[in-house]
Amino acid sequence: MKNDGGSTAPLRGLNGAVPPAPEWFTQAVNTPFESGFVDVDGIPIEYRSWGDRGKPGLLFFHGNAAHLGWWSFLTPLFAAEYRVVALSFSGMGLSGWRSSYSIDNFVREGFAAAEAGGACLAGPPTIIGHSLGGLPVLRAAARHAERMRAGIIVDCALPGPEMSEAAPQSPQRSYPDLPSALDRFRLSPLQPCENLYAADYLARMALKQTEDGSWTWRFDRNLWRGIDIGDPWADLSGVKVPMAHIRGDHSFLTAGAMHRRMRSTAPETMPFIDIPAAYHHVMVDQPLALVASLRTLLAAWA
Repeated sequence: MKNDGGSTAPLRGLNGAVPPAPEWFTQAVNTPFESGFVDVDGIPIEYRSWGDRGKPGLLFFHGNAAHLGWWSFLTPLFAAEYRVVALSFSGMGLSGWRSSYSIDNFVREGFAAAEAGGACLAGPPTIIGHSLGGLPVLRAAARHAERMRAGIIVDCALPGPEMSEAAPQSPQRSYPDLPSALDRFRLSPLQPCENLYAADYLARMALKQTEDGSWTWRFDRNLWRGIDIGDPWADLSGVKVPMAHIRGDHSFLTAGAMHRRMRSTAPETMPFIDIPAAYHHVMVDQPLALVASLRTLLAAWA
């Protein structure tokens, strides 16, 4: 189903109905997992784990105002060979909120979730991060290389004049019922969305019901007030583990001057891979092509 005109709100008009999904997606979201919370600096951090303990570890980081669900419909596809962990950073998903946030906080939360979820038993894990989640991958690769095997960033743009302007953070809103809330779900930055089953899955995991019965988003809208992101460009130039960047070839965030500067800053051995027909939200647009690219990189590094 193509959704061009409703790209600002892909689920509008469905009235809360669940869109049909392909069999692989249904099987993936129904795959059993372990779940828990780990305390990091006094804040509970939500995580899920798939696969057998003792296998090589994979650790997945999500993007801005998101949650572990952005990866949890793909993580089971790696569980036959890996112990896989995904988490929700503080201020997002079911994790607790902080008075202030930083990339270093997210790095600590990621390593804590990897340990608690069993992704470190066979050695340091490979870390994969989308969008904002790519920044703690780069920070870890530059400053904590002994704790990770390799890193992959997915459509991650770094701050600077090369970054195209993204949609501003919207204020916290509430909705009288679940269909009304789903109707307002948007991908940010705005883009077309053909795979409505993925958007519906992500939207439902992003919402919570309040005491008065209304629905609102789980993320802390103060997330970006004073967040300390450090110097991601220095992190990119200083990575000390194998690293790759996968981007959507329709993504404006990682195109043009941004793409050129990232390639000139990164180590010469770092591959840059484009996924055809994908925008910024690569796992929504081309999920199986993204899985294939990740598997290829993991096999090559193994």
